[in-house]
Amino acid sequence: MMSDDIYVIGVSMTRFGKFLDRSVKSLVAEAVVGALADSGASIADIGAAYYGNTTQGIMDGQELVRGQVALRPVGFATIPIVNVENACATGTTALQQAMYNLKAGMSDVAIAIGVEKMYDADKVKSNKIFDGGWDVAEVDALMARLMSIGDGVEVPADAASVRSPFMELYASLTKGHMKAFGTTQRQIATVSAKNHHHSTMNPLSQYQFDMTVDEVLAARGIQWPLTLPMCAPISDGASAVVLCRKEALSRFPNARPIRLLSCVLTSGSDREWADFEHHMCRIAANQAYEQAGIGPKDISVAEVHDASAFAEIIQTENLGFCETGQGGWIAERGETSLGGRIPVNPSGGLESKGHPIAATGLAQIYELTQQLRGTAGARQVEGARFGIAENGGGFHGVEEAAACVTILAA
Repeated sequence: MMSDDIYVIGVSMTRFGKFLDRSVKSLVAEAVVGALADSGASIADIGAAYYGNTTQGIMDGQELVRGQVALRPVGFATIPIVNVENACATGTTALQQAMYNLKAGMSDVAIAIGVEKMYDADKVKSNKIFDGGWDVAEVDALMARLMSIGDGVEVPADAASVRSPFMELYASLTKGHMKAFGTTQRQIATVSAKNHHHSTMNPLSQYQFDMTVDEVLAARGIQWPLTLPMCAPISDGASAVVLCRKEALSRFPNARPIRLLSCVLTSGSDREWADFEHHMCRIAANQAYEQAGIGPKDISVAEVHDASAFAEIIQTENLGFCETGQGGWIAERGETSLGGRIPVNPSGGLESKGHPIAATGLAQIYELTQQLRGTAGARQVEGARFGIAENGGGFHGVEEAAACVTILAA
């Protein structure tokens, strides 16, 4: 009988950033060629490709056959190419679909790819990317419900406000957490400063400069309590991951395989905001731990979806690294920093590494693979054995529309 064991054998990502002179095809080619080289595989070895992209319909009108168009110049032809779109969870959704292809025995080797070109000289076009990230028929009702979560928290009279619907929602959720658990703006700034420091050790990060907690607090306000460094930028970039079945490993003697223990995709529910036990990311994490046969205490390193610094706080709670309401406190005590009890976002996270939507989830897998191989350089987590990634996005109800939790083992 064939084994169900699936391995990551090749990873690659471009640097994330603002690349007005680069095309989607050039970013895809760099990531795919890099992942194939890392695995020792050739295009002929790939049995299926899962191509993640969310923005090119808006940015340049490329719809319907995005993956086929982007991958043909690299040399992919005749094999199944599946186009994947699932908000900010697109990258790891592509990974999960590639995993299922292998588990079903349809292929021995598959590749997942994520890419975005989000920057444009026309900033209005770039801003339109986010307009469809929720139920467009219920925007007013959704905003009213979510904005009420932060009611009762005093906002400084001189607090700046920049029109950004998603950051308005994040700010309201943040204020709700502050009201419920005593989370402070300084704790949120601690997360941001930590991630900016981590990014100085990642040459592929969009931003690579240090910031102190006080500098984060003093930066331009977006929506109180969030300042600019606490918020992920828009980005261009691509990432790719090659997977194979256990039976195929012998064909790639130069690969440095990392086992894919679980990859769980969830969608949200109609829970009440304060019902944290049923947060979709907590549900996904619990299922991922059960499938992997480990628990939160076994995790060596984590990459989480910090579209805002507060999002890291709530996800450290959802992943079981602390009790609900304690995410800000473990950050302030340094437990989530490199050298701490459970390093989170050693890559710099979305806040500093950047956030090209469909590439983000696979970039998390790239980082965890480097950590578990022991090849992460200055940001290496000593003795890393198990890594977890949480990748979620969109909004529906009081939480993300889609989220994926993945666990890898050295």
